[in-house]
Amino acid sequence: MANTFTQIYLQFVFAVENRISLIMPEWKDELYKYITGIVQNNKHKLIVINGTGNHIHILIGYKPHQLISNLLQDIKGSSSKWINDKRLVYGRFQWQEGYGAFSYSHSHIDQVVKYIKNQESHHKIKSFKEEYMEFLEKFSIPYDVQYILHDVQ
Repeated sequence: MANTFTQIYLQFVFAVENRISLIMPEWKDELYKYITGIVQNNKHKLIVINGTGNHIHILIGYKPHQLISNLLQDIKGSSSKWINDKRLVYGRFQWQEGYGAFSYSHSHIDQVVKYIKNQESHHKIKSFKEEYMEFLEKFSIPYDVQYILHDVQ
């Protein structure tokens, strides 16, 4: 729309099914490029993407023409298919159901970028589950623990 202006920054966080470390260093950059393409094809601006073997953080400049749930469905569904088509893991790869979406003001972007870029060293100290629960608490998001990050059964 011609006279519509927005500045919306969102961080998405989601995990590999059962939080198993399946994202390998040898191909994670290629995965991140693939996800960057999905975000850009949906007309959003990818600011930074990083994670560890079991989860990903994505910070974007979000355009409100698309539902967040539809964007995440595209990112997770298409990237799962890409990983499986390339046979990058033994068996079938899939992301855990659900995601976290957290909003930030422009003044916090540099801090969030540094945080996301520093994921590998950050998770030497804190588990992904601890980090995720801290996000939910920090952003005052009510949750039922039975729906948070299922462990391997």
